[in-house]
Amino acid sequence: MPSATTKDIHVAIVGAGIAGITLGLGLRDRNVPFTIYERAPGFRDIGAGLGFSPNAEKAMEHLSKDVLKAFKRVANPNGEDYFQWVDGQSEQGELMYKKFVGNDGFQGCKRSDILDAWATLLPSGSVEFGQELEGIEETKDGVLIRFKDGSKVSATVVVGCDGIRSHVRHYVLGSTAKNPVKAAYPGYTQKFCYRSLVPMDQAVKAIGKYKASTRFMYNGPDSHIITYPVGNNSVLNVLVVISDSNKEWPNELVAQGRHTCQGSKKEVIDALKGWNETARNIAQLFPDEMEKWAIFDMAENPASTYVRGRVCIAGDAAHATGPHLGAGGGLGIEDAYFLATLLNELNDSLKTPTGSVKQEGAIVEAALKQYNDARFERTQWVVQATREAVNLFQWQDQRVGNDKVKFGEEISAKFDKTWNYDVVGENRKAVAGFLRDMGSDPQTLESI
Repeated sequence: MPSATTKDIHVAIVGAGIAGITLGLGLRDRNVPFTIYERAPGFRDIGAGLGFSPNAEKAMEHLSKDVLKAFKRVANPNGEDYFQWVDGQSEQGELMYKKFVGNDGFQGCKRSDILDAWATLLPSGSVEFGQELEGIEETKDGVLIRFKDGSKVSATVVVGCDGIRSHVRHYVLGSTAKNPVKAAYPGYTQKFCYRSLVPMDQAVKAIGKYKASTRFMYNGPDSHIITYPVGNNSVLNVLVVISDSNKEWPNELVAQGRHTCQGSKKEVIDALKGWNETARNIAQLFPDEMEKWAIFDMAENPASTYVRGRVCIAGDAAHATGPHLGAGGGLGIEDAYFLATLLNELNDSLKTPTGSVKQEGAIVEAALKQYNDARFERTQWVVQATREAVNLFQWQDQRVGNDKVKFGEEISAKFDKTWNYDVVGENRKAVAGFLRDMGSDPQTLESI
C-alpha cells in the first residue's frame, strides 16, 4: 500500500546557535513544524565578531530571504572589498597578498547582533530554554528525547546543532562512557586565541584610521592577527591566534568541558615580540586580564557519519573547525539549507501516497542519507583546509614559509574552493536523489 500520513512531521532541533536558529527559520518558511531545545536559560550575548563568506550568503538567500536580510541589516560596511594579508614583522607591514571578496562581500558583524536579529524572527514558543539533553532513544513511533530536568518529548526527526561539545554527536557515533569513540571528542589544535571588541576611537589612535577601517590580517611566525570593524564601525574586532608549545589542553579543563581559561595581555605581547609597531600596538589594545580561548576541531578524528537512523548532526556538532578560513558558521548555514529542503520534501512524502511500501522510519532515513552524502565530503575538506590555512598564516608550512607568491597561490586556492561551492546545485541534487528514492520523477527543481 502507498505510504501516507495525515499529519506533519515534527523536527526537534537541539541547540540555538547559528545552525539551529537558521534551520528553524528555513523550516518556518516551509511550514514544517519544529521546536528548538536550548540548554542555556536564554540567548547568550557573545561579543565576538564574525564574517560570512559568499557561499554562506547564497545559502542564506535560498534558506530564507529573512535570514539574508537580517544579516545585511547588522553587517558592517566594508572599508574595502578585499582581504589583505601583510607581513607582521616587516617595518612597514609589507603586503603579502590581496584578494577581492566581491562587492560588499564577506562583511563582518557582532555575533550577538546577528543571533539577536535572527532570533526575533522565530515564531513565538518555538524555542524552549533550560533544556539540557540527557538521552536519545529511537522508538517505533519516532525519536524520544530525554532532558536532565526529567521532561521528555517525541519527534519525527532530531537534528543536533549543539556545537563543538555536542551530546547528539555521541549518540550518532555510538559513543558511550564505557565505549568512547574518539571522533565524539574534538581535539586541541595547539592553537589558542585572544579576542576583543575595541572602541573605534581607541583603535584609530593605536593603528591609524585606514588600518582600522577595513579588514587586515597580519602574518608572522607562530602567530597571526585579524582585525576588522563591526557594529556600524563603532568597534574594531581583534583576534590574535597563537601557537601553543603544549600538545594538549590542560586535562582539568578538558574534564570540565572547558575550552577557555584565564589569560593575560602579557601572553599576547610576548607572542608578538619582534613584530612591527602596528602589531605591537594591537597587542596593547587588549585588557590586562581576559579569557584565553582554545581552538578545538575535528580534523584528526573526523566523524564517520553525520546520521544515525532518524537523528543527524549539523554545524560544529558534525564538523567542528577552526576560524581560519572564516567558514565554520557558513558551513552550518549550508547544512541548514540542505536540511530544510530535504525535511520539507520528507514532510510532503509522508503525507502524499507515492506507491512506495517504505515505512515512515525508512523514509526519514532516506532523507537524512541524502543530507549526509551531500554534505560529508565538502565539510570534511573545509576542516582540513582550515588547518592548512593557519599553518600558512603562521609561516609553519615549510613549502611556503613567508614567500609572498607561494602564499598568495595557496591561500587563494583554498578560499576559492570554499566560496565557489555550488550550494544551490548540490542541494537540488540531494533533493532529486531523495525523490527518486521515493519512486518519484523529479521533473523540475527550480523552485527549491
